[in-house]
Amino acid sequence: MNFYRMYIRQKAVKARNFFLYMAIFLSAFILYGVPAGAVLYPAAICVVLGAIFFFFDMQKAKEKHKRLQMLLTSPAERVRHLPDAESVEEQDFMALLEALQQEKEALQAGMESSYRDMVEYYTLWAHQIKTPIASMRLTLQNEDSDMARQLMEELQRIEQYVEMVLVFLRLDSESTDYVFREIDLDRLLHDVVRKFSTQFIRRKIRLSYEPLGVKVLTDEKWLSFVVEQVLSNALKYTPAGGTITLSLKKPLTLCIQDTGIGIAPEDLPRIFEKGYTGYNGRTDKKASGIGLYLCRRICRNLGHTITAESNGESGTLIQIDLNHRELQVE
Repeated sequence: MNFYRMYIRQKAVKARNFFLYMAIFLSAFILYGVPAGAVLYPAAICVVLGAIFFFFDMQKAKEKHKRLQMLLTSPAERVRHLPDAESVEEQDFMALLEALQQEKEALQAGMESSYRDMVEYYTLWAHQIKTPIASMRLTLQNEDSDMARQLMEELQRIEQYVEMVLVFLRLDSESTDYVFREIDLDRLLHDVVRKFSTQFIRRKIRLSYEPLGVKVLTDEKWLSFVVEQVLSNALKYTPAGGTITLSLKKPLTLCIQDTGIGIAPEDLPRIFEKGYTGYNGRTDKKASGIGLYLCRRICRNLGHTITAESNGESGTLIQIDLNHRELQVE
């Protein structure tokens, strides 16, 4: 209905001019004594023909309108498939659109080139920095002291941050290296817990874990990153003497619960947002607000879901639903 109203409004000026000219001719003929039929008869013919032309023009405009509406939901590259211009004004607008499209493509190409350069640089940097990290790890492994163990934990945190950089870059790349297969969840958890074993021992935090005995369809490397991030947060905010529990909620939900400081109720709905640290993160002054954001992105790509529960007093419960769902395109 909006189309017909707009079309009639657009043609109203031409219709008004037509009847105005007809009235002028009729008045002139009457003033000169010419029979009115000599004007009314051809005028009636013109009205009938005009109505026919009006109808076909409206149908043509409607088809053009539908085609343009379809192009609105199409990629920007479809600008070149616009209907043919039928006036000088339309030609000018199409030339303007073409120029804007070319400018957009040039900007996009430049941004993609810059992004590729950035990814290549940080990927190279991440691999290069792993060499001194490995060297420091070998050096510290030969030391048996509290200082050496503490430095080893800090070194592990550096490795974790380096891995976060690589994950952050890979998530927005055009290609991913997801490999889905059925894996033993217990083996994955054993490998992750082993990385944090010294922190559990040094900080006297108890691990409550019984073999889960399940297999899941997922990508082992990416899911390991998610579990590492969650477990790292649990260790960071759990005081000495606390407990971290790994359990399974039926049918296939991994639960990681700690007895730490918990999450403030007003922060809970936003902890998976990019860059959001919340009250505890701002107090800690080391939180980046990226870890849980990456976890949510990865879980979404894997077809899993991740949620958090906390009352702000009795710790935090992170649940990773490992039931495989239809993948969502990022």
